[in-house]
Amino acid sequence: MNQDAKPTRAAIVDAVRRAARQEQFLEVVSAAEARRRFEARLDRAPLAGESVPLAAALSRVIPADVIAPIDTPPFDRANVDGFAVRAADTLGAGPGTPKRLTLNREVIACGVAPAVEVATGTATAIATGGVIPRGTDAVVMIEHTELIEDASVPAIDVHRAVTSGQFISYAGSDIARGETLLRRGIQIGSREIGMLAACGLTSIEVVRRPRVAVLSTGDELVQPGQPLRPGGVYDSNGAIIAAAVVEAGGEAVPFGAVADDQSALERAMRAALASCDVVVLSGGTSKGAGDLSHQVVSRLGSPGILVHGVALKPGKPLCLAVIGETPLIVLPGFPTSAIFTFHTFAAPLIRARAGLPVEAAHTVAARVPMRIPSELGREEFVLVSLVGADDGLIAFPTGKGSGAVTAFSQADGFFAIDALAPALDADSQVEVTLIGKSERAPDLVIMGSHDIALDVVVGALAERGVRARTIAVGSLGGVSAAARGECDIAPVHLVDAASGVYNKHLLTPGLALVPGWRRMQGFVFRPDDARFAGRSAEAALQAALADPAVLMVNRNAGSGTRVLIDSLLRGAKPPGYANQPRSHNAVAAAIAQQRADWGVAIAPVAKLYGLGFLPIAPEHYDFLVVEARRQRPAVQAFIELLRDKATRDRIRALGMEP
Repeated sequence: MNQDAKPTRAAIVDAVRRAARQEQFLEVVSAAEARRRFEARLDRAPLAGESVPLAAALSRVIPADVIAPIDTPPFDRANVDGFAVRAADTLGAGPGTPKRLTLNREVIACGVAPAVEVATGTATAIATGGVIPRGTDAVVMIEHTELIEDASVPAIDVHRAVTSGQFISYAGSDIARGETLLRRGIQIGSREIGMLAACGLTSIEVVRRPRVAVLSTGDELVQPGQPLRPGGVYDSNGAIIAAAVVEAGGEAVPFGAVADDQSALERAMRAALASCDVVVLSGGTSKGAGDLSHQVVSRLGSPGILVHGVALKPGKPLCLAVIGETPLIVLPGFPTSAIFTFHTFAAPLIRARAGLPVEAAHTVAARVPMRIPSELGREEFVLVSLVGADDGLIAFPTGKGSGAVTAFSQADGFFAIDALAPALDADSQVEVTLIGKSERAPDLVIMGSHDIALDVVVGALAERGVRARTIAVGSLGGVSAAARGECDIAPVHLVDAASGVYNKHLLTPGLALVPGWRRMQGFVFRPDDARFAGRSAEAALQAALADPAVLMVNRNAGSGTRVLIDSLLRGAKPPGYANQPRSHNAVAAAIAQQRADWGVAIAPVAKLYGLGFLPIAPEHYDFLVVEARRQRPAVQAFIELLRDKATRDRIRALGMEP
């Protein structure tokens, strides 16, 4: 037919009639109804996992909990350049009253294992990151010492006393072997990459990104870079939607622009359906006589078109379909309408299939419950975890220090202390800058003693959609937090010295006690140590106390284990008593690495490190619940999980007795 020939009057009338019928709008429904119909046919579960190199894991989502295979740091290490000392040797040291210590014939650099035990009255030079030698429990900064060169034996004068544990990061204080390093559903950022690399991992299992086919249709479309013909427009939608797919967590698969030809469009759409998880087409859904998308979709397969026409402005021509199990979304052709409806209907689906959570942001006001000292002359940024209270958000400093890999990852945000302020006063109001996470407070706040079985319960809560925040502050810290209403639940394991009963003496008005599980505390030692092997715990303890060469590793004040240790020692303070790490893992690591000979820890941790274990006594790991919050859904979910058979079986598998 001659292209210059004018259409007949009959052809024009027929075209007008077809355009006026608007056949493609099957039924205009509300946005809520459109969403209901669409989601009823969708599988929104995250896609199956795939292993990728660590370098390719950025922004990906973890499909299952990642358990730390090693301790980080893997040994007790120095946080500053200086000298490894016994803190007791520096008592009373000051500018006018220095304490002189003889230098050992060893310099501990990074990566060098110490060979000389530090005896009383001596010190060993050590670099930042160096392994703490046997016999020491603190590091004095080099700036606070003076080298004495005129002595017959090299020595230093110490001008400032140090306390036990000062300038030391204990083994496992950042990441403890066997703990949940990253929880299922976490999106990997640079901080998480650092955590995984710190554990020596080179690859990680992640949720596969959904492959999203991106098509455009219309006779008027011209690809960018090509000359623009009369009546043509550049296909901006293809680029916009492809970028939005990536922003939503998907992998965009461009199929280009297709002309308004039913056969060509059907071939392209079938190819997209065969190779992708989601198909997004823009154009061909409005009322023009040449729009063919809905006609092609209607014959692609069942269940087919679910919605065609939504009461939105912009976005009325939206078409939603499912072909087999593959979602197919036909967006309006106008760019504003296309991107609006994409973010309303397509982006949430892509994020769900990619395992991504809903994003939120920015800054929130919070109260800091404790005083925070600060160095004058330097603006200080304090990383915090946010928890909710009756009077608003509370910001708890993470307290892990600048050397910790996990400090930045586990923080919700940070606030600044002015350079001219010597401290931030307790109960100060601060503005917290959030670190890429929702400012919504967690549904449940747990503060107190930590236990590896607690991860089981918290993980089960996460599977129910309950966001729990755990802050390890020790049993006594948990009791105080519960009394102040700063948490919902406080895990505790404290024995009453008078009655020998665990935890019931902690009850005060407003607190209830919920049973948790029993775990065995024991005397822990290297299995080849003949001084303890084959003995009872009581006999092993007596042997340890009788031998001044035997070095213990203690626990931090305020922990339930420390209370047990002090009751066993009955006032004795054997060598190593001042060495007070904050976890069972750090105790086990010190013994396994021969920096100590014995300590007290729970059976599962001793087994994890291949250590000998002599049972001392079972202890009750229970939960104080703030009565005023007991009826909250998250608290009820926690209590229900403690009775849940599957959860109890998983706890029992860890060596506990629920």
